[in-house]
Amino acid sequence: MSSPAPHPFAIANFRYLWFSRLTSMFALYAMMLILGWQAYNLAREDMGVAASAGILGLLGLLQFVPLFILTPLVGWVADHMDRRWIARIVLGSQAAIALTLALLTMSGEISLHAIYVIAVLLGVCRAFLGPAITALAPNLVPKGSLPRAIALSTIAWQVGVIAGPGMAGPLYKIDPALPYLVCALLYGLATLAIFLIGPVARSAIDRSRGPFRQVMDGMGYVWSNKLVLGAITLDLLVMFLAGATAMIPVFAKDILGAGEIGLSLLAASPAIGAVIVASIFSFAPLSRNVGNMMLIAMAVFGIGTIGFGLSTSLPLSMAFLALCGAADMFGVYVRSSLIQLHTPDDKRGRVNAVSQMTISASNELGDALSGGLAVLFGPIAAIVAGGAGAIVVTGIWSRLFPQLGAAKTFDPPDDLDPDPLPDRKQSSNAT
Repeated sequence: MSSPAPHPFAIANFRYLWFSRLTSMFALYAMMLILGWQAYNLAREDMGVAASAGILGLLGLLQFVPLFILTPLVGWVADHMDRRWIARIVLGSQAAIALTLALLTMSGEISLHAIYVIAVLLGVCRAFLGPAITALAPNLVPKGSLPRAIALSTIAWQVGVIAGPGMAGPLYKIDPALPYLVCALLYGLATLAIFLIGPVARSAIDRSRGPFRQVMDGMGYVWSNKLVLGAITLDLLVMFLAGATAMIPVFAKDILGAGEIGLSLLAASPAIGAVIVASIFSFAPLSRNVGNMMLIAMAVFGIGTIGFGLSTSLPLSMAFLALCGAADMFGVYVRSSLIQLHTPDDKRGRVNAVSQMTISASNELGDALSGGLAVLFGPIAAIVAGGAGAIVVTGIWSRLFPQLGAAKTFDPPDDLDPDPLPDRKQSSNAT
């Protein structure tokens, strides 16, 4: 009789990874909120509401382009280099970016063009960091602990989404450069935590074929595994159509009149719902009807987006965004668990790179879509139409990919062993 899988927090290396994720997400979302706020206010000096909303969409597009271009490279790098060193270099670079933003703000040299350059650099950093960090987690915990580890990692992410924007607005009121200085410190702590992660066992690396062939193998695996393909593309389209976060500065300033404090509250609201759901999963992992739960959650996400677009009350807008966050958490948890457990370790970097590209496409290109529709039809119509589109897409995907609804558990096929580390190898990291 096999022993139960250890709790992820019983493994020291996972604790370091979790702390790094918490602090880096705190910094990222604080920095992105203030970047958007500064960009919108700079644009409003010369433009109307609709055109300024388009600037926020452009920021998303500028982050996506480098990620799209680099996706084949970063997946291969994550499968062939030490994933810890990739994370260390990228997190250190993000600390330097935060310090640069602080200096530009303090000197009064911050401008839309400077923000555009920073957005591109952040896109490059996120392109390399995402596949490495995501593929690293399954190397630190045994297969049986992975769904719970994913829930805990998502808690760190969503707490960062709450706490980052929650502190960014008030700190900005004290001094516009202060949020960036705090972000630089947090990125430094995240880098230090990755340095504390000890040697990590990996599956054998295939060196018999060239990089291009191996990149194509990773993309081919995604295409051939309809469950993985359906989960990735569903998230891509739903978040692409129904992304409302880029418009939060517009709603905070010109629709709800909520100012910097309201900006922080709105930005943090989705994460509140997500943390509640993730906390439940960390204690009681989802184990039945996982595919149908993801489909239902994506439809609920669309409903919440429509509600946010129509609301004229700050508390009600926060409630709808919290509902969106809770629904998105269901989708993230199920999708991540299915992808990680249905992908061999030697392909995880490349498959996660494809997944990251689609996630970024849905987020950053979704921001660009929302901004473009806001220019043409206004921000409210853009958000409502996106939410309705997400509901329609979910219904279509449930028919196109019956494998999603048929996924009752996270268990991978019997011939797939995505766990490179037998449970007995984890004892050296447990405390």
